[in-house]
Amino acid sequence: MPLTRRQLIARVAAVGGLQAASAVMGMLGVTDTAQAAAENYAALPTARVGHGASVVVIGAGIGGLVSAYELQKAGFNVTLLEARDRVGGRNWTVRGGDRVEYTDGSVQVADFDNGFYLNAGPGRLPSHHQLMLGYCRELGVELEVLVNTSRNALVRPDLNQPAIQIRQAVNDSRGHFSELLAKAVNRHALDQELSLEDRSNLLSFLKTWGDLSDKLEYVGSARSGYKVWPGAGDQLAQKKDPLPLQTLLNPALTTALMIDEYPEFSPTMFQPVGGMDRIPKAFARHLKAALRLNAEVRSITNHPDFVEVAYLDRRSGHEQKIRADYLISALPLPLLAKIDSNLAAPVRQAIATVQFGYANKVAWQSRRFWESDYQIYGGLSFINQEASGLWYPSGGFNQAQGVLVAAYNNGETARKFGEKSLDQQIAISRQAVELLHPGHGHELRKPLAIAWAKIPYNLGPWINHEVAEPDYSLLNQPQGRVYLTSDGLAHSGVGIWQEAAAGAARRVVRNLFERAQSSPIKQTA
Repeated sequence: MPLTRRQLIARVAAVGGLQAASAVMGMLGVTDTAQAAAENYAALPTARVGHGASVVVIGAGIGGLVSAYELQKAGFNVTLLEARDRVGGRNWTVRGGDRVEYTDGSVQVADFDNGFYLNAGPGRLPSHHQLMLGYCRELGVELEVLVNTSRNALVRPDLNQPAIQIRQAVNDSRGHFSELLAKAVNRHALDQELSLEDRSNLLSFLKTWGDLSDKLEYVGSARSGYKVWPGAGDQLAQKKDPLPLQTLLNPALTTALMIDEYPEFSPTMFQPVGGMDRIPKAFARHLKAALRLNAEVRSITNHPDFVEVAYLDRRSGHEQKIRADYLISALPLPLLAKIDSNLAAPVRQAIATVQFGYANKVAWQSRRFWESDYQIYGGLSFINQEASGLWYPSGGFNQAQGVLVAAYNNGETARKFGEKSLDQQIAISRQAVELLHPGHGHELRKPLAIAWAKIPYNLGPWINHEVAEPDYSLLNQPQGRVYLTSDGLAHSGVGIWQEAAAGAARRVVRNLFERAQSSPIKQTA
């Protein structure tokens, strides 16, 4: 059956990425007129437009920190309430001695050696996330390059077959698919009529892209790696034998083949030196007077002229109340749904429909065998098992020890994984390492598991947009003197990133600037 033009482009994109697909589209005369415009936020006003108007911000995650920071710079009187004894929300770096408490009462204490840590939540800053990178510059947060993909990393889509080096999976896929497409072009088996010049150009592209022979056959490629690397003297290169096409058609290979083609995961990526929590801690240094930790909000009452918030001071055990001219809730919507409020019924209903997704991590301290024995420096390996992925440290290269994330899953797999006991999760994680790196599972020590559905004051990692999209048109409107901001109020394409939280917060701050300037009000006691 001949390939359609759309099918050709889709298959090329699956193994060669967007650039390869674009090249084929150009040869076929296809243009893409639906490119999404990049979201670009201009610098917020530096004038003190707040005139001392008071604002309570609930939640000291990234969204709340950005809101409070920008409002304070603009002359608002800000109070930032946070239920935990730390800032950052889901931006959480766990170090030796830190406690990981679950809602079911179980407790772990991280046992990593000094200097080692786990970014329990976000661990990456893509290069196009200019808001977060901009705040790092402004706040003096030092960054280093993060290696998100390594062609030396491994993928094991079929547990009955040995692991495959990602380099070989990518390049053998390109070779086999290029051969198939070249044969289809020669047979005129495409529904697109190509001129002789177009056919020649397309075949030339496929020959180069897939490393085909002069007969347009794929017989293996040095790009897929070597059994014996070329060396001095009589050390002659021996290329790897190409993998069978049937092996490469396994759907479980898709993530390994495609991950660095998505903008959010493509080079160049960054991480703060010393842990992702360097970012919220930098915000906190500028918000000392405004910040109240251990302040668990119990209720929000919206009045015509002010907002009243009741919260529990977890240190003293006493309930406190505070009034302000405005309130910004930066809580994830499923957490906001648990707080008593007099918001309009349709608003409360819209908030209540939003649900969290699921995600887990299991980390170990270990000898860095992935570097010494496998030449894997950063990046991710993938396995068709409950642990799903291994994430290698992108720093401290050539040190004796490192922290390996040896389970990183999400979705339904993560929901089931998170319901297992800690011992079971740890055992599955160790098994995943052994399946990808035989003989090294015994080197893992000091395990630490993070099940986000069980973390108090979080209860989840991000919004599950597959269940229900938030009612953006309603929830992005001011509710009297109450404003809502959350990464869940950014559209699903960016909904799991800190950039989304920062962008949503800046939108609300900008709206509040405009309101304060158009109708100045007296300060609320």
